[in-house]
Amino acid sequence: MNDAASKLQDPRPEWFPCGKRAATATLRRVVPAVRKAVRGERAPSVTEIAQQSRSPFKVLVSTVISARTKDEVTGEAARRLFAKASTPRTLQALSAKRIEELIYPAGFYRTKAKAIRALSAKIAGEFGGRVPDTMEGLLALPGVGRKTANLVLTLGFALPGICVDTHVHRVANRLGIIRTKAPAETEACLRATLPKRHWLEINDLLVTFGKSICAPVSPRCSICPIARSCARAGVARSR
Repeated sequence: MNDAASKLQDPRPEWFPCGKRAATATLRRVVPAVRKAVRGERAPSVTEIAQQSRSPFKVLVSTVISARTKDEVTGEAARRLFAKASTPRTLQALSAKRIEELIYPAGFYRTKAKAIRALSAKIAGEFGGRVPDTMEGLLALPGVGRKTANLVLTLGFALPGICVDTHVHRVANRLGIIRTKAPAETEACLRATLPKRHWLEINDLLVTFGKSICAPVSPRCSICPIARSCARAGVARSR
């Protein structure tokens, strides 16, 4: 593993248009409002799997499946796969072709099948069948990047982490508290400004909020509970 891959770049001052203190103040107002707004909405599929199984390995595998895949497809694909094999040793025993069949039509299912089989073999052979509970250990696994590693830490182990996917990246930038181009930059900014008590929940909250209200195209700004705190950066059209 490249040691640099496990370390984030320090956030640059220009990534905070209004400064770090203003970003933190906005987040303190916004997080409770978002939590209230998404109450009753269905949790993301990986979160459901984590809650039902309490298995870091299932969180890891389902997160790999989830990349560039609709949530409902992720959930069904993961359930089919785990019905056949649900541990590193049983999963590595399946052929890549069989894993492909079980997780189809997840996006990039062939690439994911190879990664799932390879990471299962590495966990079984080098980690004694236990998923690593550190960023460094997780990034050493095939097909695992910071997004996946952070989600495994938070959902699988209840350890501090901030998982930045497309929804978290979009909403944080749309608020106007940060101005970043890459998820890793957004993660660095949130680690510097988001109160730690919100780290475990922030991905679930913003993913659900990003689907139900703060959509990528034409967000529902007219009913948004945080509209007064939002700069609507990059929003050309809204409802």
